[in-house]
Amino acid sequence: MGYGAEIGEIPMVDENAPPEARLCPEGPEELYLTLLKKCLTRYLFHDQWRPVQPHPSRKQLVVLYAWLQKLLASQNLVLMRPQPFDEEFALNGGPWKARYSSAETMIGLHRLGQLQNSIVDVIRNQVPGDLIEAGAWRGGATIFMRAVLKAYRDTTRSVWVADSFSGLPPRDAASFPQDAGFPVERQQHMVVSLDEVKRNFARYDLLDDRVRFLAGWFRDTLPTAPIKRLALIRLDGVLYESTMEALKYLYPKLSSGGYVIIDDYYTPHCTAAVDDFRRDHHITEPLQVATWPRWAVYWQCRS
Repeated sequence: MGYGAEIGEIPMVDENAPPEARLCPEGPEELYLTLLKKCLTRYLFHDQWRPVQPHPSRKQLVVLYAWLQKLLASQNLVLMRPQPFDEEFALNGGPWKARYSSAETMIGLHRLGQLQNSIVDVIRNQVPGDLIEAGAWRGGATIFMRAVLKAYRDTTRSVWVADSFSGLPPRDAASFPQDAGFPVERQQHMVVSLDEVKRNFARYDLLDDRVRFLAGWFRDTLPTAPIKRLALIRLDGVLYESTMEALKYLYPKLSSGGYVIIDDYYTPHCTAAVDDFRRDHHITEPLQVATWPRWAVYWQCRS
């Protein structure tokens, strides 16, 4: 399933075309979903602001900022600085710039388009099962999953949102030496609470009883999750441990014709986990590049 121009897909990107011509929806479903993608990535909103926060190492500024923040708060004011619109981030995403964005997703328009392609395919081909993302951050991809089901009037599937809602797990060097050296402590921007994710769903009128939350480390929540079948698995766990644990407990529930999307495949920890799992379980379906630049890969289960 490629990046063609069938209904439900984003057309092939013409890098020489102006930005507004790169996304050409057809029909009400595509109009709604393309608008939602532009909102989730903040592609629509060029005038953006972010809070001013001094670096923790500059202690005098931190003290001054705390005093100024308190003074401003008494007048119902907040100190902000303009954030230039970053078209490349909106289109292609990326973890490094995400901390400076108000977007609900860091995967960009193109990866959301590939996600849409996969969901529409399982709906049209009646592949049984729910949809899940393991590693949800602010919830953008799962919000979009729920939106696609709603747009295509699918009333049978649930969307599962699996995340610790407290950031990445501490490294387990004894069990997963592959994660040695990964700077977990520098990933505080990955910490997003369950309440915030629920608010993000509600903002788009997509928080309902067909959105199911699995809060906790994957090793604790996924083995006992009441999921019977899956039609799509999207993994965004970065670490070897997170990726391996998610594949271990979720892949056996994937229906034939379903999709596995690995968001961080081109990071070494994630690459090792995926390659080890595919080798150990004799998975021969070819890995396909989901988008360019290379961030995500996917394969379609045929067994």
